[in-house]
Amino acid sequence: MKVTVVGAGAVGATCADNIARAALCNELVLLDIKEGIAEGKAQDMMQTAALLGFDTKIVGSTNDYTKTAGSDVVVITSGLPRKPGMTREELIGVNAGIVKGVAENILKYSPNTIIIVISNPMDTMTYLALKSTGLPKNRIIGMGGTLDSSRFKYQLSQHLGCSPADLNALVVGGHGDTTMIPLISKATWNSIPVTQFLNAAQQEKIVKDTMVGGATLTALIGTSAWYAPGAAGAALVESILRDEKKLFTCCVALEGEYGQNDICLGVPVVIGKNGWEKIIDIDLTADEKAAFEKSAAAVRSMNDVLATL
Repeated sequence: MKVTVVGAGAVGATCADNIARAALCNELVLLDIKEGIAEGKAQDMMQTAALLGFDTKIVGSTNDYTKTAGSDVVVITSGLPRKPGMTREELIGVNAGIVKGVAENILKYSPNTIIIVISNPMDTMTYLALKSTGLPKNRIIGMGGTLDSSRFKYQLSQHLGCSPADLNALVVGGHGDTTMIPLISKATWNSIPVTQFLNAAQQEKIVKDTMVGGATLTALIGTSAWYAPGAAGAALVESILRDEKKLFTCCVALEGEYGQNDICLGVPVVIGKNGWEKIIDIDLTADEKAAFEKSAAAVRSMNDVLATL
């Protein structure tokens, strides 16, 4: 198996490190446009192999897409990171050109690959990748909801005093501070609804803190987070390469599901060897349905910006 991670910044390098440590593939290519960065980080990671006990070959490349040939999965993290005070919408103009170019170059050498998009604004970049490549919809996956759901579990665990691993909790909708929808009504602690343990004020705080999770970290560290986004990307790679059929929230193309068409938005999907293999339809409350409609409208407004570029 072969995996390529495009973008050797903090998110891309962390994603690659997680993939190597888990020995998910035989060869891992780390590619970046900046001279020497990918090569240096690849060599640094390879020097941990004897200590961590993995045999994955990690190759760094400065913009040489021939080295990515035959990749089973490609993770795209390229683009300008969000700065303090910057909205995801403001990233569109810069990152659209980057993501489109990366996807086209990747497909020259790996026409059968599955693409995972992490670049922001993630919903719009996933939609762009789908439309610009013409790939079957199941082979384009946006990572956002996977990360948001993990952040939701973190917030829940802090209030419940439990292990995040014992929680099942989903965030659907767009990957944005105002567009994501943490489904607290569906969240469970080992099958017990978390609403049995949390009062209304606690539930409201958990939802709000989840929604601003990315912005909170950006304000604290001065740039976008990288440990959790990188781990989320690697988790999707693992479910694909090991055909685990795990359920994640991912940004995927909707064709009537959840009442939406011609949009990529976060919904629960099964991830396996074919990419996303099935959309899981869950019953939303009236408030959740309204929030989903509002989220879709906001994402569409960002997608509309693509036509002006």
